[in-house]
Parts: sequence; structure tokens; C-alpha cells
Amino acid sequence: MKIAIYSRGIENDQHKDMAFFLEELYINKIEPVFFQDFFNQFYSAVTIRGKYTTFNSAADLDDSIDCLISLGGDGTLLDTVTLVQNKGIPVLGINYGRLGFLANIGKEDLHVAIRALANRTYVKEKRTLIHLDANIPIFNNMPYALNEFTLQKKDSSSMIKINTYLNGEFLNTYWADGLIVATPTGSTGYSLSCNGPIVFPDSGSFVITPISPHNLNIRPIVVPDNNIISFDIEGRTDSIICTLDSRRVVVPKEIQLAVKKENFCINLIRLNENNFLQTLRNKLSWGLDKRN
Repeated sequence: MKIAIYSRGIENDQHKDMAFFLEELYINKIEPVFFQDFFNQFYSAVTIRGKYTTFNSAADLDDSIDCLISLGGDGTLLDTVTLVQNKGIPVLGINYGRLGFLANIGKEDLHVAIRALANRTYVKEKRTLIHLDANIPIFNNMPYALNEFTLQKKDSSSMIKINTYLNGEFLNTYWADGLIVATPTGSTGYSLSCNGPIVFPDSGSFVITPISPHNLNIRPIVVPDNNIISFDIEGRTDSIICTLDSRRVVVPKEIQLAVKKENFCINLIRLNENNFLQTLRNKLSWGLDKRN
């Protein structure tokens, strides 16, 4: 079995955790394929037993890779979307970060997780991606995101006016600092922090959430993901910020944008004993109110 390993970086106090992780891979006869930049940060401090290789980009990941492990938080896992692309390689998130809705397996469960990978006793969940179309080339050949697409004003400029349409029919005009269109997976991310609703991963929907709207009667709305959502932007500035997950570009406000469901999904690995409800209870501390 070959498993690709990606991380944004490692702290000096995490070398012991990394050594334990690599030893578990060796014991379970798993050949690691390290992201090169990550490998350069720890290889001189940690002993690596057995065969290993490295990779630099998505082009280096082929059919021989059984899965990709993300070491970090949710932001690190979001990076892996640009690596696995439409290859179908499942992704497992080991949480070295803080909250971890996506990377929901704690590093204390590394032994269990690696054994589940080796024995293939895990569950693959298909997660919807959102696709962006624009009349000018942006985001190169990766115009998709796992969590959300956003439109935002630049820096301290005044709010923007976002005319929004569903399949060409006018929905609303949002006077706001910006607008989020989140997937079900992204409903627990930026959208949630802007008071958007939580929706189940298999709900087949998008969540449209305004960022600091001017009108108090404006609320988030859930729409079916078979809609094409398009936008016209007005404002006092010449440009706005457009994001897909953590990737951002500055674009002219005259740009024509539309989002829809991507034609492929990403596969997230979860252990049999974990599920979305359990993650919600653990991360949001639901059911722990002592008055109940």
C-alpha cells in the first residue's frame, strides 16, 4: 500500500508525533510518499525506516496511490483538493490543528487510523465540490472548492452590491461586505461564522450567506445544488476579492461569475465509529449542558 502524505509544516515539538506516525506506517507495511516541501522540514530530525518517495505536485500522484493523509487542520485538508483533483484518491485528515470538522481524527487515534487504512476498514464519503465559471481566466485549471466560493470587498473599502440570480432568475440584491456560497461541507466553515445554517453533507444543497449585510431582513438561504448561481457586482471600488476555499484573487468588479455543482466529488475517509452527528456533538459541545 502506498499513501501520500501532505502537510503545510511541522513544529519542532511535533517531531515525536511524526516519528510515531512513521513507525506506525512501517509496522503496517505502508509506503509513504511525502510532499517534498513538508519532507524537507523534518527528514533530518526523524528516522524513516523502509522505502519512501516524494512528490511535488498533483501530476506526481497516480493510480498507485491508495489514499492521501492530511496532517494539520481543516485548512490543510482543503489544500489537498488541489492535489487529488478528479483522480478519486480518498483523503484522510489527521487533526494537528484546532477545531477539525474535516480533519476530525485526533493524533491520539493515529494507531487506530493507520490500522484501519492497512485493513481497509474505513468508510468513504463523497463530498460535493463547487465549480466557478468566469468570463476571464482565474484560478488556472482548478476552479473548484470543497468549502465555499466567496465575493468580498477589498480591505477597508465601502460595502459592495451583489445582484444574485438562480438559473437566470433574480433572487436578491445583497448590500454587504461580501457573499458566501457554501457547499454542505463548507456549511460548518466561514458560512457558519456568519450565522449560516449547518446542513448535512449529503443534503444536495448550497448555502448562500451574506457577510455583514446592510439590511437586517437579509438572511442566509439554502438552495438545491442543481441551480446555477450567477452574480453582477456594483461598488465604488474598481476591484473585489474572489476566493475558492483559501485561494484568493483580486478581480475587476465588471467580471461575470457563476457557480454550480462540480461534475466530480472528493472522497473523505472516516473511521467506522465516526459520523457527522458525532463530529457536531464533539466540536460544538452539543448535549453537554448540565441543565439537561
